Amino acid sequence: MQRNITHVRGFKCWGSHIGIKSKRRDLAIIFSEYPADAAAVFTKNLVQAEPVKVSKNNIADGKAQAFVINSGNANACTGNQGREGAIAMVETAAAQLNIRQKDVIIASTGIIGEAFPTEKVVEGIKDNVMHLTNRDIAGSLVANAILTTDTFAKEGFMEFKVDGKEINMAGVAKGSGMIHPNMGTMLAFIVCDINIDSILLDKALKEVIESTFNMINVDGDTSTNDMVGIMCNGMAGNKRIETEDDDYELFKTNLEKMCEHFAKLIISDGEGATKFIEYHVTGAPSKEDARTVVKTISDSKLVQTAMFGKDPNWGRILAAAGRSGVQFLPDNVDLFFGANRKIQLLQKGQPADHSTKSLNKYMKESHIVVYLDLNEGPGEAKGWGSDISYEYVRINAEYST
Repeated sequence: MQRNITHVRGFKCWGSHIGIKSKRRDLAIIFSEYPADAAAVFTKNLVQAEPVKVSKNNIADGKAQAFVINSGNANACTGNQGREGAIAMVETAAAQLNIRQKDVIIASTGIIGEAFPTEKVVEGIKDNVMHLTNRDIAGSLVANAILTTDTFAKEGFMEFKVDGKEINMAGVAKGSGMIHPNMGTMLAFIVCDINIDSILLDKALKEVIESTFNMINVDGDTSTNDMVGIMCNGMAGNKRIETEDDDYELFKTNLEKMCEHFAKLIISDGEGATKFIEYHVTGAPSKEDARTVVKTISDSKLVQTAMFGKDPNWGRILAAAGRSGVQFLPDNVDLFFGANRKIQLLQKGQPADHSTKSLNKYMKESHIVVYLDLNEGPGEAKGWGSDISYEYVRINAEYST
């Protein structure tokens, strides 16, 4: 079995079915046996779920000891009843785990606007706490318990050395639709046994999210519940990282790899998606400009539908870039499709000679790579998106029924 959360020192977990969903697992707990430095980033949607509001307050001191997540109900737009349910999640978990209430971070995912099943969740937390373990199976149970319309569980594990000590990092994520993070529902929970200051942890997380989770798009909708959280309990025994030194940079590099891993898994599981599309923009006036162009193109419904239809209508990509708000000269632009810029479609703003047969064949592939070079400056960025299919419409037309 692939290593998972249970292989990170000092962490236990469990996931079970408590009755929110008809059959699938729907409640998960990830618990650090020792107080951990922690950080989290949340949705920027003005309409925020009750667990987001509670967790923002609880994470403010940079400490945490438990993630508690339910699926099947978003606890968003639920008013006082939902607010009381979120508080009950925190109070119950803290009492059962014998930790501070402020050290409980909660999350929910599912249908918006339905009454929160507080009693089921409270009883489910009590039951899950009794089963917490570091056995291999527990990590997979957690990964499955946080899913909604996902078609597969999303897990990750990596190890590296800091200060001569082996560091273990692992996590779970979910996301399939309502994916346009601006930090669908997109959730990710990462644990690590490194010893690092919470202020630096918060800085690292926010920076890597900008180049990973914030660069993916399925449908342009930013959820009410988006959250990425991380706990680091220091059990690896490395010298505490308190400055932005080489050890910090190594940790940040590996955290970025983990977040990119999850970002790509989420896109590959996009609701009804038939294609995974990787966008590279280079030559932009700045990195932020490059990111803006990537996001605009990946969010274009005309681009997404062309990709689904295997239609090599590359003019839609240029049109999307042109309305991004980033300034560039169209006569300077180069455009390529394919890994290693295999098929050139535009050269300095002029249509390039290419094999129509090769292009049509390439459009049938499930993994499409797009390179757009603005030839304006040093800025570059990459991002990931999916197509929009008939199946996406069906899934979301029938979501609550």
